[in-house]
Amino acid sequence: MTGTGYTSTLAEAAGERVDLIDTGRRDGPPLLITSGLGGAWFDWDPSVALLRDAHRVLIYDRPGLGLSPAGQAPPSLRRDVRIMAGLAEDAGPPVTVLAHSMGAFAAEALARAHPKLVNAMVLVDPSYEHAPRGRPRVAAVLHPLTRALAAVLDLTRLARLAGPAGRRVVLGFTSDRDDTVPKGLVRDVYGRGTVLGTIVAEEFAYREMAADLAALRERRPFPPIPLIVLTALGDVQDTGRGREWSRGHRLLAAMSPRGRQVELPGARHMLQLDRPDAIADAVAGVLG
Repeated sequence: MTGTGYTSTLAEAAGERVDLIDTGRRDGPPLLITSGLGGAWFDWDPSVALLRDAHRVLIYDRPGLGLSPAGQAPPSLRRDVRIMAGLAEDAGPPVTVLAHSMGAFAAEALARAHPKLVNAMVLVDPSYEHAPRGRPRVAAVLHPLTRALAAVLDLTRLARLAGPAGRRVVLGFTSDRDDTVPKGLVRDVYGRGTVLGTIVAEEFAYREMAADLAALRERRPFPPIPLIVLTALGDVQDTGRGREWSRGHRLLAAMSPRGRQVELPGARHMLQLDRPDAIADAVAGVLG
């Protein structure tokens, strides 16, 4: 599928099929990129434009998101780590991982569970929970219901209306940049009931994944790899909440003795859209 200047294919990983972009220098150091909740590969376009000349860039959409088929298994930390591990092995490890928002859960878990697959990491305004609780666990139980919701949204064509409109609303809160993705492509992606159903499923799984990651932290150390955590503070209106958000990111950066945090006071959550320069600088920082 050709989207915004390059071609995607369906890749097999951990029993799932995922839409995978493979672009840039084939002999360059591989970057493996994952989005946040509800994200799609084209959100990274401005950053990829600065990275592809020097790197091999691989971006994948988790099952049910972007143009990936619906997941066979419900969203979970274990499933997402297995997918990332399979893609990293196919790319020729070790890889440098870039992860946005909720995608940081699986990225951190990958480094802890499979340290030989990861040589550096950039966490882009990552999700962080100070005291995660994973009970009651409902994601697996509700998985059939979210798939049924997806089917209803497709049959009634409500997805074609609600999905693109929802994206516009979310970007209005998280980005200062006008959406440059062609409207037809946005409709093809966010007009899929599967995508909307998967977003709901990941919402249900969010706290379970945070709790599973907290448990993994007690069992497996984070490797001493180069790590940069980018903190966006431009869309945090409450001063106290901003301090708490930044403190969480400092703790993430401290996971590695080679870790550091970079605060971006005026930037909003969708850094890969609004601040591709900061993404490129961070990649150069961890690889330099």
